[in-house]
Parts: sequence; structure tokens; C-alpha cells
Amino acid sequence: MGGLKKAIIRAGLETLYFSGAHVALRPFFQGVGAILTLHHVRPARPAGFQPNRLLEVSPGFFAAVVRRLRRSGLDIVSLDEMYRRLVQRDFKRRFVCITFDDGYRDLLQWAYPVLKKHEAPFALYVPTSFPDRIGEIWWVALERVVASTERIGLYIDGVERRFDCASLDDKRNIYEQLYWWLRSLSTEDELRVVIRDLAARYGVDMAALCDELCMSWEDIAELARDPLVTIGAHSVNHYRLRKTPDRVVRAEMEMSRAVIESAIGFRPEHFAYPVGDPSSAGSREFAIAAELGFKTAVTTQPGVLFREHRNHLTALPRISLNGEYQQLRYLGVLMSGTATAMWNGFRRGPRAA
Repeated sequence: MGGLKKAIIRAGLETLYFSGAHVALRPFFQGVGAILTLHHVRPARPAGFQPNRLLEVSPGFFAAVVRRLRRSGLDIVSLDEMYRRLVQRDFKRRFVCITFDDGYRDLLQWAYPVLKKHEAPFALYVPTSFPDRIGEIWWVALERVVASTERIGLYIDGVERRFDCASLDDKRNIYEQLYWWLRSLSTEDELRVVIRDLAARYGVDMAALCDELCMSWEDIAELARDPLVTIGAHSVNHYRLRKTPDRVVRAEMEMSRAVIESAIGFRPEHFAYPVGDPSSAGSREFAIAAELGFKTAVTTQPGVLFREHRNHLTALPRISLNGEYQQLRYLGVLMSGTATAMWNGFRRGPRAA
């Protein structure tokens, strides 16, 4: 995320908070509940080059968030309870769900003890190739490539390009350029071919990244035995499904559910779209998730839940706890629904595909 964009978002959050607008507008925009998105919970790292820092929050901040949610009077509920409330129109009390994507090891060490202490239900969405140790955490692989070399060679649109990345600023700029270029490619296959080539040429072992960062099936099975925990599906290969053919979308959804059931004995009834933004999940994916019988499916499109979302159970928005904005006052602004209402043009359903 570019520095200018981050500054604009931070200025917007600060303005809503210090003006008190989020409190005044909360009755109109807070909705009936919210789903929080997290990835990593771990201590801050000292390295200056951390382009994926937005995906991690510190243990101290996470613990403060859970305490704040408990004190706020919100019900912290499971995905099944959220589903029940939406379907049965039980909106007497506002609720929040806590969800984690990808199944990183640090959840066990830093997040789980906090959630257990506060008896807070949560969900973990698992891309099955990660615990199978054959997954491609390509955004981390790209970070490792840029971090480890001073010059990168790459073919872009048939032309060989050279990128100097000796300095910290160079590394940040080059990562940003390459990340968004990869995201712009027409298909997921194109992205994976490029990242596999980069990883091979610059000595980054993609399978080793899964082993280093992600939980094993034994870890996931242990979590699943806790009644506080819901295991959801998150595809097999963490593809941006909107960039794949229909047959691949269906296979990624069906196979991820089947693999999880085979590995841990629990059949997932909830799904999270990988990446989950409008370029990664749209009306086709929402319809397929419903056809396959998932109770709910979540995006990363920002927003709180309104009564209207009972008609869009496979296109639910979430609120990201972004590592670039670790301030409790921002949590209050986001949970009020005012910031995301403005972002979404005051719509109460999913964005048009």
C-alpha cells in the first residue's frame, strides 16, 4: 500500500475519531454486527523492509482489542451463531466474529491464549495446500526475493527488465511495483509462473515458507477440538478465484472442504475467498459458494453487517485489523460503520460485480 494512500486512510480515521462524527453517526451505520479479519499476530520485527506488515498486528494490540470488545457489550460469537442470527433475524444484540485467514503458526503462540482466556469464539480459514506444505505464499516469496538481492531481472510483457534494489527505498518501491504488476495479470496461472521463476532463480524455497510460517494438520486438528474454534475452508491453492475458470472455482471450493474433512474429521460449512477483494471474488463466486452449500462465505471488502446481508450470506464483508493502523481508537471508528459506509458509497449489500 503506497505511502500516500496510507496517509489518506489514517487522516480519514483520525478525522472521524477526533471530530466525534463516528459516535454521532454510529446509530445509522453500525449495523447488526461485524466480522474482523486477521492474519498474523506476532511481535514486531526490527527489519526496515516489511512490505507485508499490514498483515500482522502485535500481541499487545490484539489482546487490547479483545478486551475492548468484551467491555463494549458486544457479543463475540461463532460463525454458526452469526449465521443463525442473520437467518432468524435475531438482532436484539450486536455481535462480532473474529476470523483468521491462512493458518499461520503465530496464531497458536500469540492469539489463541488471549482468545482462550476471554472465552472468545473465533474462526480459522485454511487453504489446504499450506498445511500440506505444497502451497505458494507468493507475496512472502516476493518479499524474500527483493530482500535478498540488489538487482532483479524479470521479463514483463515480453521485455527483459532490470530492477535495482540495493537501498531500503529501492526495495520498497520495487516490491510495490512488482506486487501490483503481478496482481494485474489476467490469470492466476500467469502470476504463479512468474513467481515460481523468481523464487527458483533467487533461491527462495516456497515449500519451506509453508513449513516455516503455517500450522501443520496436527496443529489445526488440535485447535478444531476446542468448541471455541470453527475451521473454515479457504480454497486449496489460495488462488484469486475470479481470475480462474468456473471448473477451477468449483474444484478449489469443493476440494478444500473435502481435504479438511479428511484431515481433521470436520466438514467446513463456511468459506473465505482468497484475497477477497472485488478483483478476486464477485457474483459468480458468490453464487457457486451458495450452490455448494456453504452457510456463509466472506470477502475482504470492508464493511459491517446489516439486516440486508441475510440475503447475501456468501458475500459478507469484513473489517481488517490492519497492521499499519494499530490504534484502539481506529477500532472504535471501524466498528461504528462510519468509515466503511463512506468507503462503500452507503450501500448495505455487496458491491456490484
